[in-house]
Amino acid sequence: MSRARLVITAVVVEGRSQADVARAYGVSRSWVSRLVARYLAEGEAAFEPRSRRPKRLANALDDDVVTLICSIRETLSERGLDSGPATIRWHLEHHHGVTVSESTIMRHLRAAGLVTPQPKKRPRSSYIRFEAEQPNETWQADFTHFRLTDPTGNPGSDVEILSWIDDHSRLALSVTAHTRVAGAMVRATFRRAVATYGIPASTLTDNGAVFTTRLMGGKGGRNALESELRLLGVRQKNSRPNHPTTCGKVERFQQTMKKWLREQSPAPTSLGELQVLLDEFRDLYNERRPHASLEHRSTPAVAYAARPGASPGNRDDDVLSRVRRDRIDEFGKVSLRLNGQLHHIGVGRTHWRTHVLVLVHDLEVRVVHAATGELLRELTIDPTRNYHGTGAPKGPTRPQKDRVEGS
Repeated sequence: MSRARLVITAVVVEGRSQADVARAYGVSRSWVSRLVARYLAEGEAAFEPRSRRPKRLANALDDDVVTLICSIRETLSERGLDSGPATIRWHLEHHHGVTVSESTIMRHLRAAGLVTPQPKKRPRSSYIRFEAEQPNETWQADFTHFRLTDPTGNPGSDVEILSWIDDHSRLALSVTAHTRVAGAMVRATFRRAVATYGIPASTLTDNGAVFTTRLMGGKGGRNALESELRLLGVRQKNSRPNHPTTCGKVERFQQTMKKWLREQSPAPTSLGELQVLLDEFRDLYNERRPHASLEHRSTPAVAYAARPGASPGNRDDDVLSRVRRDRIDEFGKVSLRLNGQLHHIGVGRTHWRTHVLVLVHDLEVRVVHAATGELLRELTIDPTRNYHGTGAPKGPTRPQKDRVEGS
């Protein structure tokens, strides 16, 4: 017989006092009192095991935040945009001022039935990732097919979409619609991208004839793009045959683009209407959509502007000496070691805990906000000094909420 039944028997059946029973069984009087009251109210159910889970979790999300998470998920999905936990977290932080972990977001999405299990999907960690160190270091290009819709709503003609993206930042440099992509069109879009963003150090494409003739046994000589790249001194790189993951960034871009296009209403019925949608998507993708593969989920435009770009003339002998990822400490500074000497660079206490990129080229240093691309500090290191202050007057300039958190 359990201790609880012995106590109930002693108090209810034998009529002994609760204080006497508590002393006899080595338990508190309050526990005996609660047990007797529960037995009188519930009967035999009072002896069933009970959960020790607290009635309220102190760190549980408010119902309003859970509703907001589900609303963002549904809104992004309806617009044909990425609606994973990382993207939802970015929108919560940047648009609603709410910080929630990705695991918590996923847990509530599963509870709401908004996640479809994919047990056979290959985990992202299994892929070997590579990324250009600088903007314009490598441009990727590819084209894909898209089916227009005729005025009656039935499937229309098949067209092709040609895309150029920057390997480092994923910036969509050019996205154009064509009846059929030909070599001259590839060269024309490349030239327009060069006029806007400068000459890249290299390009990466598959082995399509519009990009290269290297698998054609030398017949016909160089095509339009190859001649242009050779003229500009741009290194041309091509993936191995039947190996599309080498150009995975532009392939993934096209998947995101076509998913978004399928959700647009009305569907495009002509090349002109399709090009209008492509221009809209390019602006959304570059400027307003967080990218899950970029550091701190920044937009491609922010990542592209955060570092100086490469060019054919500086790809090998004039690159950044170092790129450091750091976080500004509670005193508003970051530390950098140059030539064996530690230098402290003041940025300002208002930027406490901000993640930054420290771009170092010889003695020239730039401190850039990792998420927004904002230039926080630019200076030339004086080797004779250990501390390089901002020159601002001394005083407590941290926001009040930060001082409370740090106290």
